[in-house]
Amino acid sequence: MTDKLSRLIAFIDGGGLSRRGFLQSGAAFGAVAAVGTTMFGSYAYAGEPKQGGVLKLGLSGGQTTDSLDPALATNPVTFQLGRLWGDTVVSITPDKKVEMRLLDKIEGNADGSEWMMTVKKGVKFHDGSDMTADDVVATFKRHSDENAKSGALGVMKGIKEIKQDGDKITLKMTGPNADLPYLLADYHLAIQPKGGVDKPAAAIGTGPYKLSKEEAGVRYVFEKNKDDWDKTRGHFDGVEIVVINDSTARNSALQSGQVHAINRVEPKVAKLLGKAPGVKVTQVAGPGHYVFIMHCDTAPFDNNDLRLALKYSINREEMVNKILDGFGSIGNDIPINKSYPLFDEKLEQRPFDLAKATEHYKKSGHDGSPIELLVADGAFPGAVDAATLWQASCQKAGIPLTVKKVPDDGYWSDVWNVKPFCASYWGGRPVQDQMYSTAYLSTADWNDTRFKNEEFDKLVIEARGETDQAKRKELYAKIATILWENGGVIVPMFNDFIDAHSDKLDGWIEDPNFELIGGYIASRTWFA
Repeated sequence: MTDKLSRLIAFIDGGGLSRRGFLQSGAAFGAVAAVGTTMFGSYAYAGEPKQGGVLKLGLSGGQTTDSLDPALATNPVTFQLGRLWGDTVVSITPDKKVEMRLLDKIEGNADGSEWMMTVKKGVKFHDGSDMTADDVVATFKRHSDENAKSGALGVMKGIKEIKQDGDKITLKMTGPNADLPYLLADYHLAIQPKGGVDKPAAAIGTGPYKLSKEEAGVRYVFEKNKDDWDKTRGHFDGVEIVVINDSTARNSALQSGQVHAINRVEPKVAKLLGKAPGVKVTQVAGPGHYVFIMHCDTAPFDNNDLRLALKYSINREEMVNKILDGFGSIGNDIPINKSYPLFDEKLEQRPFDLAKATEHYKKSGHDGSPIELLVADGAFPGAVDAATLWQASCQKAGIPLTVKKVPDDGYWSDVWNVKPFCASYWGGRPVQDQMYSTAYLSTADWNDTRFKNEEFDKLVIEARGETDQAKRKELYAKIATILWENGGVIVPMFNDFIDAHSDKLDGWIEDPNFELIGGYIASRTWFA
């Protein structure tokens, strides 16, 4: 190791390297120390964990077409399933630090064009086989294959070459990338035996629970992985997930004790539900956002004036007040908010302006035929009501928006990322590069707006390797402006994650990364 690289290495006491610290320390491409490989890290809890019982979760977002292949995880249920049976090589803690999971160490060279990692030994898969560097390499390669249709493809496209020497892996990047450790925490990248090439939906991993029964879109049953390498997690004897897409039914199931926790509590009932005996409602702000998405390559949305007309016709403040009941904040047609480092606070807030909406609509030359928006209750809490509010505003601007409600079942396989205009949501990502690379780069499989802009792509790649904070912020400001002016995404609001759970659960902590403690509710909690 060169003296220059030695000076760049950052060892973090107490377990964890934050995104800001990672860049601002002057050690942007130094080693991320082995920061502790337990789920609990340095967090304080009300009491000692207790073992036993079966945790029952009532979750929204599942459908009968769901797959257990982590590459294809698209909704809250498939996301949660991956958290139960699988591990990624690193994870992101609630305070936005990189935590080693199936790695002992990861470090970069002086310019961040190569990253070296050491794979943890002594970890076994659910089938009893040893997890090795071979499996990590095979997993990365599978998710780099366009045929895998992985949600992590946009991230993996940044890796040019993967080399292996025993338990050590070297990733050669297409260009410098200061964020790589954060990107490898992508939940699609659960490590599977031989990368899951032969059996991608087998749900065999290194996680705290083993799948014992699957009824896609209905019910999943897990038993504790008694050979779990991480003894600080997985305190339940088993976990059962019941898919309950109807919000009223979910609330009732929690109140009656049929389930112990639910996701996606609708803001309009959150305060009332929190007053119910034995129920605790939690909320945490973060990068999650509700969206309406237009395919930029499909008429009539291939006309930017039409896209701008729709953007100016939406009353964001009204939606935050009426749909979120204040449990969130207004969006600005980019997927980034102040929860991200290097957020551009100077970007103009797009106003609700019916005159401008009308002006752009007329300029678009649209023929006046109905512009059909597809929406389902499960697209996001209050999605149908939000679409109806927007429709009323569009009518005042002379825009013929129509709303078509479709079933929840099949929405994430047959509508989202398939149809040219629909409602959706994003849980957000730890860093700006991952959000842009996953959903807006021209090469991203999850580019659900079909947004393709050469200058945008170039700036995203340039920003990855820029270690000067001021310059990097300038690059992200340009990136945001391009998307704000030309993109196919409408972001009316950033949502708080609102969950509810029984007061019989202990160990609950806030995690802004995603709902239900970042998806780790079954790992972190226990029965009091």
